[in-house]
Amino acid sequence: MCGIWASFGSDECLSVQCTSAMKIAHRGPDAFRFENVNGFTNCCFGFHRLAIVDQLHGMQPLRIKKFPFLWLCYNGEIYNHHTLKTQFEFDYQPKVDGEILLHLYDRFGIQKMASLLDGVFAFVLLDTANKKVLLGRDTYGVRPLFKLLTEDGFLAVCSEAKGLTDITHSMSTPANIVPFLPGHFEVFNLKQNGKVESIQMDRFHCCTHEPSHALYDTVDKLPSGFDEETVKSNIRTLFENAVRKRLMAHRRIGCLLSGGLDSSLVAATLVKLAKEEKLQYPIQTFAIGAEDSPDIIAARKVAAHIGSEHHEVNFTFEDGIRAVEEVIFHVETYDNSNIQASVGMYLVSKYIREKTDSVVIFSGEGSDELTQGYLHFHKAPSPKAAAEDSVRLMTELYMFDVLRADRTTAAHGLEIRTPFLDHRFSAYYLSLPEEMRIPKHGVEKHLLRDAFNGLNLIPDEILWRRKETFGGGLMSMKSWYTSLHEHLKSVVNDLQLEKAHKIFPHNPPPTKEAYYYRQVFEKHYPGRAEWLSHYWIPRWTSTTISQNPGHLRT
Repeated sequence: MCGIWASFGSDECLSVQCTSAMKIAHRGPDAFRFENVNGFTNCCFGFHRLAIVDQLHGMQPLRIKKFPFLWLCYNGEIYNHHTLKTQFEFDYQPKVDGEILLHLYDRFGIQKMASLLDGVFAFVLLDTANKKVLLGRDTYGVRPLFKLLTEDGFLAVCSEAKGLTDITHSMSTPANIVPFLPGHFEVFNLKQNGKVESIQMDRFHCCTHEPSHALYDTVDKLPSGFDEETVKSNIRTLFENAVRKRLMAHRRIGCLLSGGLDSSLVAATLVKLAKEEKLQYPIQTFAIGAEDSPDIIAARKVAAHIGSEHHEVNFTFEDGIRAVEEVIFHVETYDNSNIQASVGMYLVSKYIREKTDSVVIFSGEGSDELTQGYLHFHKAPSPKAAAEDSVRLMTELYMFDVLRADRTTAAHGLEIRTPFLDHRFSAYYLSLPEEMRIPKHGVEKHLLRDAFNGLNLIPDEILWRRKETFGGGLMSMKSWYTSLHEHLKSVVNDLQLEKAHKIFPHNPPPTKEAYYYRQVFEKHYPGRAEWLSHYWIPRWTSTTISQNPGHLRT
């Protein structure tokens, strides 16, 4: 996990641009570089490094002697870089995983390059020989990227929107800042003055299609057919492979553990593979909650079962309330559900950074969307409708759960890894017959649970535990969500809420809690409400965001 920043055609001095780039310094506490491009006016790169794969090499923008005309800034990990080097017989000694982008681009061009990358990434690539600027982002947007483009061709990009908000560029009104769409790449013509012109924007991968890099995967061709035992075996094989490839790190690995199904499967598989790979340290797991809260009790059982070095972070309502404004600043959203869930993740990440040496953090994000884990899937009118909503939620992850996971960990200089969002694993799961993926016997994620049934990987009571919301199990009596909702009702008055639709015409807050979040968001990011296109609301229910989200998401 790093922070990238770049601008093309700015009329501001370098010191002003550097100040903007420094707003994401938390993403890369190990090193910083700010560099302009020789021969091209007003082209600059900023890079904040968190050294994960190679602590000696890897500063950016990345340049190599073979391609002196290429400048690369990227944030992410390319898990198949060794495989691709061998497959295409590239002649170089890999020191950092990102170098493979330069070789692939030179040989195949941008579209095939992006489609062959098995990993999570956001990149900006400058090709001075062909006068091109190229942007790209992974399938689910696990690594963030924001873009600012003006009518006169000034382009700026950054890992977080906050790194672009103070850029003025001789504009009377602030330029629009938008998230770069996951699974896409964009090509710009570069003029001598640094200005750009967009000439191509295309999708290189859709989550329902098997990725191109599957041809070169280390996992052999899977058995075909949809009989239950074959499917369950394939799920286990691909999930284990998803965890294994994410062991690529020279820093200590840990895992968030709420005691729910998803984080428990990730943690148990991680501990198992760490032993097989003979890592020189025990895997640390981290749970947050009140001492006798459901999450803490369940996580304790899992940690004892798998043999992790377990840490418990005490959570109080007061801790949560104090963190809300910091959380909104970092996650750059006012979505109720996301903010509520972000608080616990933000506080446990703070503990990890301050009290341990774990830096690479595994987590269970993406499973609920992929495997139909939300309660509203029980009410889907048909398997087809449920499958379509699963895909919708996957394509919106970059605005919700993936955004939360990245920002709450990156705020403390940690790197998140999400095996459930592995390209090949998720594409396979989404390719299964719709009837196989729906809740069964009143249990959501039944197929995933059944795939690991009888293996003793995690305790049976956890394997079949109805998952809490991230944060729903933090407290033992009244839930964190209910307590937060009740507290914020006293902070906003009735008159304020009555005028909400006039003050905030885009996504007007329907509750006092939502109004409070919006106020804080506007304090830090005035006029940027359109960063959120819509609130997270489940389908096929009468529920709105005015109701307790703890009843909406499992």
